[in-house]
Amino acid sequence: MTSSEPMAQNDPVPEPDAADDGPHGVPGVVAATGAAGVVAATGAAGAVAATGAAGARGAVDAHGTVDAGRGGRVRLADAALAVGLFALTVPVTTVISWNMPGAVPADGWCYTLIASATLSLAVRRRWPLVTLAVTTVAVSTYLVLGYPYGPMLLSYFVAVYTVAAHLPPRRAAIGAAASLLALTAHTVFAVRGTPQGLAGVLPASAWAVVPFALGITVRANRESAARNRIEEARRLADEERLRIAQEVHDVVGHGLAAINMQAEIALHLLAKRPEQAETALTAISRTSREALDELRVTLSVVRRDAAAERVPVPGLDQVPALTARLRRSGLPVTLEVVGERRALPVAVDLAAYRVVQESLTNVLRHAGAASASVRIGYLPAGVTVEVLDTGRGGSGVAGPGAGHGLTGMRERVDALGGVLEVGPRAGSGFRVFARLPTGVR
Repeated sequence: MTSSEPMAQNDPVPEPDAADDGPHGVPGVVAATGAAGVVAATGAAGAVAATGAAGARGAVDAHGTVDAGRGGRVRLADAALAVGLFALTVPVTTVISWNMPGAVPADGWCYTLIASATLSLAVRRRWPLVTLAVTTVAVSTYLVLGYPYGPMLLSYFVAVYTVAAHLPPRRAAIGAAASLLALTAHTVFAVRGTPQGLAGVLPASAWAVVPFALGITVRANRESAARNRIEEARRLADEERLRIAQEVHDVVGHGLAAINMQAEIALHLLAKRPEQAETALTAISRTSREALDELRVTLSVVRRDAAAERVPVPGLDQVPALTARLRRSGLPVTLEVVGERRALPVAVDLAAYRVVQESLTNVLRHAGAASASVRIGYLPAGVTVEVLDTGRGGSGVAGPGAGHGLTGMRERVDALGGVLEVGPRAGSGFRVFARLPTGVR
C-alpha cells in the first residue's frame, strides 16, 4: 500500500538490614548514602529510595542497637528462633546429663541458665551486644557449674554471629573477644569437677571464631551487593539523563529551527506586506506551543506530571503533523508511506520519529532554499525511514565533529540494532536513511 501527501508551498517542534541474615541483605549505612537522590532526578527513585529506607530502618545506632523498623516480622522471627532453641536445648541437655559420665545432672539452675541464654535471642537484632553479654554470662556460668556440653552452646554461636553480622567490625571484634575470654573461664575454674585446662581452650574458641568469621563474611557480601546496586542505579540514572538530554536536544532544536525560519520571514515581510507577516508570527506561536507541549511530555519522566504522561510519546503516526507544520513554516515537504501501517515497539517508533524530525531540522538549518521528501517503509521485520532534500548537502560523518544531531541519531539507531546511512546525494542535497528492526535487542 502506498500513500502520499501533496507538496504545499503557499502556507508560511548502612549497616546490614536488621530483617535479613542472608547474604543478599541490604546494609543500611551504605544504602542510605544517597543513591535514592541520584536516581530520583530521573524518575527511578522509587526502588532505590525504598532500598535506602529499608536499610536505614535496619541501621545500628551508636549504642549498638538495631532498630527493628520492620517491626513484627523481625521480632517474630527472632522470638521463634529463641523459643525453638529453648525447646530443643532443655530435653537434649536433660538426656545428655543422664547419660554422660561425670556430668552434673540438670536441675533448676541448669534450666534457668538455658532459658536466659536461649530466650535472650528474641532481641538479638535489636540489642546485639546486650544479647551477647547475657548469653555469654549464662553459657559461661553453665560450663563453670559443670553442666554438659550440648545445644546450649548454639545460643552463644548465634549471639556471636549476630554481633559480627550487624555491628561495625571493630566493635564486633571487641565484643566477641571479651565474650571468648569469659567463655574460657571454665577451662581454668570449675565449681564442680576438674577444670579442663588448655585442652578446653581450642574447642571453646571455635564456638566464637567460627560464627564471628561467618558473620563478617555475610556482612561483607551484603555491603558488596549494596554497593553494586547503588552503582547500577547510578549507571541507569546517567543513561536516563543522557536519553532525556537527547530528547530535549531534538525537541528544542527542531522547534527553534522552525521558529527561526518563520521569524526571518516575518522580518522580511513586515515592512512590505504586514498581513503576511502576521501569518508568520501566528506560525511561530503555534510552533513554540507544540514544541513546549512535546518538551513537557519528554520531561514528565522527571517531573512525574500525570497530565503530561497522558500525552502519547512521539512516533511515526505524528510524522504527518510534523511535515504539515514544516510546510506552514515555508519548507516544502512530501510524505510517502509504503507498506501496511502497524503498531511498533515504543522505542523503535520514537527512534524512527526522531530520525525524521532531526533530519528535517537539519534541512531547515543547513540546506538553504530546498525541498524535502520523507519516505516511511513498513517491512515484515522492521521499519525504514528516508529523508531526502535538494539543498546544499553537507558532511555525512556522524563522528565527534559532526554535531550532536547526527551523533544522536546514530546512537539511537545503534542502540536498537539498526543501520543508519547519512551522506550527500549525487548532484546536490543530502540523504538520511535508517533501518530499524522491530525486535529490539
